[in-house]
Parts: sequence; structure tokens; C-alpha cells
Amino acid sequence: MTHRSLPAVGVLLVAVALTAACGSDDKPSAAQSVPPVTAPAASGLASAPTPTGPAGAAQSSGSQAPPVPPSAPPQGPIERRPASPPPVVLPPRPPGAPGARQVVDAFRAAGLRVTHPKDRSVDCGPDGLGLGCSEIVATDGVTVFVFPDETSAGDIAETWSGQSYRRGAVVLNYLEAKTPAADRPRYEKALNSLH
Repeated sequence: MTHRSLPAVGVLLVAVALTAACGSDDKPSAAQSVPPVTAPAASGLASAPTPTGPAGAAQSSGSQAPPVPPSAPPQGPIERRPASPPPVVLPPRPPGAPGARQVVDAFRAAGLRVTHPKDRSVDCGPDGLGLGCSEIVATDGVTVFVFPDETSAGDIAETWSGQSYRRGAVVLNYLEAKTPAADRPRYEKALNSLH
């Protein structure tokens, strides 16, 4: 190659590069195979796709429509979900049935051991024991369960047979507190006095 042919080769390479950058109708180049990025037109009319990459850079020197700005974020309130699940709604105790706290107060008035009472009613729901009860108060002497109906209370008392006592919708459970067998009749008598 001579020095005279070097500029001619350079011109030829530039021409090939421009042809590849501008594309031809026969086959798409690698730069044209990238899908065009378009933004929706504000007027509802379709706009010409804006090519990206080297082809877009080569065409930007020609006359072209100005690029469409990206769409604005949606207006209006943003829906936010609560950070925690909604509270469990427990079934109400039946009318006339004593509440678990009322039963514990009756035990205390009778001089029975009911230290460290804890309201564990949240354990009635599906995230706890899932028993479907209305109220639970656990003490060092006994655990008091109140159910929404006598049938549910009877089913649980039968399940805990020998370790519980039922009167109406209220069930006394002796398992957790390990109530001495000699003390159980006193708790039961105090419960019976409420009905």
C-alpha cells in the first residue's frame, strides 16, 4: 500500500461505518436490532421511535423531532398497605355468661390462688391456640376460658377430660397451672356461684 491509498481507505471505512450506522433496507444492523425506546405522546398521536445506541447518535445530527420527556409519576393518593395484619376479632361471650376477669375476681374473693393473672384472649384466634374462644385469663392457680356458646365449651372440656371443669360457656383448665386436685372443687364451687 502506498501513502496515497491510505486516505482513500480511511474514506472507505468512514463510508462503510455511516452506511452501517444509518442502516440499509436489506438487513438490520446490530445497532438497529435493539428495540426503540419511545414515550407515549401527550397529544395521543403516535410519535416516531427514537433509536438508541450508535445509530441514534449518527442520526441525531440530522433534523429530528425533539425527544418526548418521560411520563410524569401518577398523581393522586398512593395506596399503602398496613404494616401488620388487622387485629383478630374474637366472638363475643354469650349474654349472661360471666367474663374471664369476673371469674378470676370471684376466685380471689373466695381466697383462692389467682396470682399473676394474664389476659391471653389473643390466643383464642387463629394465630394463637385457635380454639375460637372469647376470652382467656391465665393465673398461677387456674386458666379460665370463656366460649361464645355452651357447645364449643363442652367440646373443649371433653377434649381436656379430667383436667378441666365446665359450667355453661366457661371452662376451667388445670393443665398449665397444675392445680392440686384437692383445690379444684373450691374453684368449681366459686364458678358455680356466678351462675
